[in-house]
Amino acid sequence: MNIADLRKSYERAELSEDASHQDPMRQFEQWLQEAISAEVPEPNAMTLATVGSDLRPSTRVVLIKGYDARGIVWYTNYDSRKGRELAGNPYAALQFHWVELERVVRIEGVVERVDATESDAYFHSRPLDSRIGAWASPQSQVIEGRSVLVTQAAKFAAQFLLNPPRPPHWGGYRLVPDRWEFWQGRKSRLHDRLQYRLPPPEAAASGAASAWVRERLAP
Repeated sequence: MNIADLRKSYERAELSEDASHQDPMRQFEQWLQEAISAEVPEPNAMTLATVGSDLRPSTRVVLIKGYDARGIVWYTNYDSRKGRELAGNPYAALQFHWVELERVVRIEGVVERVDATESDAYFHSRPLDSRIGAWASPQSQVIEGRSVLVTQAAKFAAQFLLNPPRPPHWGGYRLVPDRWEFWQGRKSRLHDRLQYRLPPPEAAASGAASAWVRERLAP
């Protein structure tokens, strides 16, 4: 089959201004819960895009572990490639793609580390093997083979037994959104795209800085 001939007509739903929330976090929560209820595979998986000092963008899939009015949270190794890139450039983007619902959510903003208390609480809620794994894996570094990971995991399991502490190089990040886009596939490629953005800085003086601007984008 010619890959250029692969096509799908999106006809499941629509996204209108009247039926969407004025607050993008409420809209995100609604769509996330609908994805969970629909039992789509890994509804909590999201693509994280960062840019390094060499200006080369990179992406990887991470899992959302929390969200509230402050933003979207995930956890990882601070010394990984994404951690190093965020240390040099805190701007990043997230994307959820719920294929079965023909929906995409894109989120852009500035990333900050969550506080130690929050990272500790989540770390200690993880399965023991995952906690040991956080110690065992020098994430994003070149290793000689899988045996390195197995040996390191055995070492730290023997050292910490049932109570490994949170590694100092591991914890949470929060993306604080300043732009959202909700994409709903539609027939004839006339997709629905609603963008939410914060008003320009000069609006702060008028007290409008906390109100999201909602706009329709052409597909």
